[in-house]
Amino acid sequence: STSGGGAVSVTVKGESELKALKISEDAMKSGDVEMLQDLVLTAVNDALRTARETHAAEMEKVTGGFNVPGLF
Repeated sequence: STSGGGAVSVTVKGESELKALKISEDAMKSGDVEMLQDLVLTAVNDALRTARETHAAEMEKVTGGFNVPGLF
């Protein structure tokens, strides 16, 4: 997931493991720490949300839409 037009890029594994964080050189040069912090938070939260949604969709395929106790 990215934020700030690609200024910050985040990759997650599974639902909760941050695997990579890339910050563009231009974002670092801006000197606006608060903006950079907001971009990182946005990218991480978007990546985690996407991972959860992907996981839920894959589990629905496996369970056929039935709620299987212990899997969720």
